[in-house]
Amino acid sequence: MELTAIDLNNLDQFVAGVPHEIFTEMRRSGPYWQIEPDGTYPNMPAGTGYWNFTRYDDVVLINKDNQTFSSHRGSALLPDMPEADLEAQRMMMLNMDPPMHTRYRLLINKGFTPRMVGQLEEHIRVLAGRIIDEALERRDVDFVVDISSELPLQVIAELMGVPQEDRHLVFDWSNRMIGSQDPEFMAEPGAELLASMELYGYAHKLADEKRINPHDDLMSILTSVDINGDKLSELELDMFFMLLAVAGNETTRNLMAHAMLALLEHPAELAALYAEPSLLPTAVEEFLRWGTPVMHFRRTVTRDTDVNGFPVKEGDKVCIWYIAANRDDTVINDPFRFDVRRDPNPHVAFGGGGPHFCLGANLARLEIRVMFEELIRRQPRIEQSGPVQRLRSNFINGIKHLPIALTPA
Repeated sequence: MELTAIDLNNLDQFVAGVPHEIFTEMRRSGPYWQIEPDGTYPNMPAGTGYWNFTRYDDVVLINKDNQTFSSHRGSALLPDMPEADLEAQRMMMLNMDPPMHTRYRLLINKGFTPRMVGQLEEHIRVLAGRIIDEALERRDVDFVVDISSELPLQVIAELMGVPQEDRHLVFDWSNRMIGSQDPEFMAEPGAELLASMELYGYAHKLADEKRINPHDDLMSILTSVDINGDKLSELELDMFFMLLAVAGNETTRNLMAHAMLALLEHPAELAALYAEPSLLPTAVEEFLRWGTPVMHFRRTVTRDTDVNGFPVKEGDKVCIWYIAANRDDTVINDPFRFDVRRDPNPHVAFGGGGPHFCLGANLARLEIRVMFEELIRRQPRIEQSGPVQRLRSNFINGIKHLPIALTPA
């Protein structure tokens, strides 16, 4: 493939699946400069561009060095945005650098400890079993809508103190914000902005209710958390709610969907899990590598430097492709083979270390493992009953629909 034929801004090429042939060529050729065309991102001036890094070692280096490669300076999102919008985005942990990020994460960790996550396992197992049993009764279901989206939605709702009857509001807001470039979710111009405003309004009202009537949930904890007089502001609470509602929902549901699709496409691997369920913790890591839900993040260079010998200048925008790093054959042995026994598996689906390592990694692993443990335990016959439909996005590796037919064992 000629590098001149590569256009990472063409979202349509992601609809058929991740264009791994493009990333393979980019890993061979080195960092690739992509010009932003007019119209792809309305707020981006003509002629701007960004460096793309797809090799494993480059991605890890950039991800860990937050002083040189900033999330704050231009946000962690690829599109440029007006300064006023950028200032608001900088209130979200995703778009912070230390020491602000360190301070924020310290406050958030008070309500998101490993012990708190560990205590959820049996309850998550009950939820997962109920979701699967309902799907088995119906037999013909959409794995995404009826199974993989339901568990993280129910868990996030309980964690944040959102009434379960409101969880599909979160699902709708998330779809409209993440799917703003997908025809299925572009119901009207400005749908993405309207969804974010509705979500902020809901978060603000919820926080007010928790201050008056706190319960044993994350939103109640975060409205009162205090470390040496430091508290989260109302805007910070709203932004965290959006981050957890969208990231905690979108990423886990898409990962489960990719895992299911991979197992259907590799029936010997599904049979291996049926025969040996103890493989699931290892399989979960392969699910994460194979279906990496967040394909990239952006960083902005703060000083002239180099990335493993490749020069970049202050102000350069760089895009680090986790989905590509997870297929780098210099680190991952036989990376295009889906293997539920793969060990070691040094994937970077959660960011590859550094201060921005995914806050919800333990929760995501738990939800994925428990969901497939409950599915494997019931050992139904599973067949794909219709075409998979993928999200039109070069950011989220999303599956919108995956029709399956379930036959009880």
